[in-house]
Amino acid sequence: MIVVSGHFRLPTDRIAEAREPMLEVITASLLEPGCRTYSYAEDVTEAGLFRVYEEWDDRAALEAHFATRHMRRWQEEREALGFHDRDISIRETGDSDPF
Repeated sequence: MIVVSGHFRLPTDRIAEAREPMLEVITASLLEPGCRTYSYAEDVTEAGLFRVYEEWDDRAALEAHFATRHMRRWQEEREALGFHDRDISIRETGDSDPF
């Protein structure tokens, strides 16, 4: 399994405008083959900071995700919204046990 995690920032005055495009890319991504989890979460202690968490079956599914129309559109939209301070990593994991 592939885990994608990290964060990005948006200017606080653009967050309301960003919600619909974020919802669209999340909804479309969750329908992709190999996508187990795809989420953005706004940090409650730091305005404009969004946490990213995704799970994919394998790297092929993740690579296919980057080539989708909705992901390319989100990349354009987020730049126009002032997206910055992106720090995201990709990790390959094995099976896990419940905690």
